[in-house]
Amino acid sequence: MAKQIQAIRGMNDILPTQSPIWQKVEAVLRSSVSAFGYSEIRTPIVESTDLFKRSIGEVTDIVEKEMYTFEDRNGDSLTLRPEGTASTVRAGNEHGLLYNQEQRLWYMGPMFRHERPQKGRYRQFHQFGVEVYGIGSADIDAEVLMLSARLWDQLGIKEHVALELNTLGDPAERAAYRDALIAFLEQHKDKLDEDSQRRMYSNPLRVLDSKDPQVQAILADAPALMDYLGEDTKTHFSTLCELLDAVGIQYTINPRLVRGLDYYNRTVFEWVTTSLGSQGTVLAGGRYDGLVGQLGGKDTPAVGFAMGLERIVLLLETLELTNDIAAEVDVYVTAMGDNCLVEAIKVAAELRQQLPTLKVMSHCGGGNFKKQMKRADKSGAQYALIIGENEIANNQVAIKPLRNNNEQQLVARTELVTKIAELI
Repeated sequence: MAKQIQAIRGMNDILPTQSPIWQKVEAVLRSSVSAFGYSEIRTPIVESTDLFKRSIGEVTDIVEKEMYTFEDRNGDSLTLRPEGTASTVRAGNEHGLLYNQEQRLWYMGPMFRHERPQKGRYRQFHQFGVEVYGIGSADIDAEVLMLSARLWDQLGIKEHVALELNTLGDPAERAAYRDALIAFLEQHKDKLDEDSQRRMYSNPLRVLDSKDPQVQAILADAPALMDYLGEDTKTHFSTLCELLDAVGIQYTINPRLVRGLDYYNRTVFEWVTTSLGSQGTVLAGGRYDGLVGQLGGKDTPAVGFAMGLERIVLLLETLELTNDIAAEVDVYVTAMGDNCLVEAIKVAAELRQQLPTLKVMSHCGGGNFKKQMKRADKSGAQYALIIGENEIANNQVAIKPLRNNNEQQLVARTELVTKIAELI
């Protein structure tokens, strides 16, 4: 027997029993962005490696350790996209969508990072993101956060997530703070963990995000970024907070909050949860006004967020909010005898034609009454339609409820569509 081929480690199948949960999450995401008037953009899974080196930054874990990079037959270096923002900017620049324009976009699809697989975090993962270009004011930051808050409300998990906010300032402000932070870290270099020592000069703000308790204790006396911010940045942040207060979105200002990607400035935020054990991030984003110019376009203000769908599905499962989600079948059509097959097929076709949203499954493969009814029950259908020789002779169809104890009823063949429309 040939050796069975397995899926690649960290790249998982989503099976038929799981896909209805994903479909529900995806439907909520689509309806929410539609309610805010955002448009979908779809970009290739494979991009030039330079795109991510220039956008994410070469001295980041993603570029240094995690990207799936390869040379194609022409010798070009290509990479499976590790995130969605860089591709969206590249597409906007390439097709003239960004300069002197406003764009409110969203995307959803698979991304790839060679991380250590763990529950809710995989090497192929699915990301949903929102990107707004051409608006530099705090009101759009607030709108993006309002959109994210709507997701939790629609998914029924708003009591299980909390919003954390910070501002990273503009590049000049951050550069001055960077110098002060490096000078502070140099005084404690021998007490820093290996990761923090490595980042101290290349990306010192990431040291603020260290999970090492000893490093966090040292950082208690570190200079505060807020002390290096100018009036414009402070006004932008205070306006954002005022708008969130006005619409009742609660938040915590976390001065240690930074983002893992180099291109963020001013507003940064994370929605976090403690319902998955230790505190975990379920959505993150912020403002990245310099990225469009960094990737060859004209400077354009931008703000957005991204979330991993695997973690959302895991959160819903952990909170036991997926028990009632299953693949839906409304009607299961049976044919009791070979002579009834043609009529059963015609009935199913007519129902699909006349009631386009009705979910109709036809029994295939024959079998006796018991077998067909067992299949009907397993399908999850609300009703089984029984078409036997007696029903055909009398120009009728039997409707058998499968999810309650109501009586089976016979209806005239000509009235079937109307009756099913009433029942479903």
